[in-house]
Amino acid sequence: MYQRLFAASLLLACLCLGFIAWGYQAPYSYEPVGPRAYPLMLMVLLGLGAIVLIIKPSLEADTDDEPALVPAMMRKALICLALLLGLAALFERLGFIPTAILFALGMARLFGGRWPQSLVLAVVLGVGLYFLFDNVLDVPLPLGVLAQLEI
Repeated sequence: MYQRLFAASLLLACLCLGFIAWGYQAPYSYEPVGPRAYPLMLMVLLGLGAIVLIIKPSLEADTDDEPALVPAMMRKALICLALLLGLAALFERLGFIPTAILFALGMARLFGGRWPQSLVLAVVLGVGLYFLFDNVLDVPLPLGVLAQLEI
């Protein structure tokens, strides 16, 4: 019940935010895909995930049986929220790569990853996403503390 209610709320929010993002026009564009492509892609992915959660068959034996909101789950949700807020707060100051590495490392550890694998994943993810956005999509991202390394 709670999962489907959350998914329906998420789908409604995605539709509203997608509608707002559709009409966004920047006075100047420094990105080849335009400023509205990223929020629209994000809303489509979130919306598809919400639809899957709404229509998915229940994995439990009893369809009315919802997992309880235990303190451990709430703690993980709050840590995830804190990591997201940290990502938003440090994105401009530290730059994309260090912030993405810290976020990915925190999320990997939060979900039980061991230190070596989590660190490798975080570095590959941070550097890989930077090069994907910067070189492939031509979306400039802040380098922050790594600006001295730019050629």
